Amino acid sequence: MEGLIHVDTHVLVWLYSGEVERFPAEAQGHLEASRVVASPMAVLELQYLHEIKRISEPAARVVQDLSARIGLEIDDVSFSELVANAEQLAFTRDPFDRLIVAHATLREATLLTADKALLKAYPRAVWTRARRS
Repeated sequence: MEGLIHVDTHVLVWLYSGEVERFPAEAQGHLEASRVVASPMAVLELQYLHEIKRISEPAARVVQDLSARIGLEIDDVSFSELVANAEQLAFTRDPFDRLIVAHATLREATLLTADKALLKAYPRAVWTRARRS
């Protein structure tokens, strides 16, 4: 049975743009061996990044492309349940990071992220052992 791995927003951006060299072997292994899912909050953050011109494509296009290429799924969860879980996480004031971690926590899922704050805050976050300080 394949595992489930949540991915953060930067992972979605790098996957979409084909920047596979950014992924260490450990991260690539998780992507290849797992069902890849993202929180709707990561999708909203993609749209924000598009609106402020940090990425060129709207979120819907990124998600559609990644769904076709790698089978990306958007993991639906009760928003009130997500917010209630996020209220317990005080590691950051960034609402996107907080809700993305809360979502992975609700699913008891591994979270693939290169974000040092998320790696430190969420025990099931992975990238590489070297980045986990």
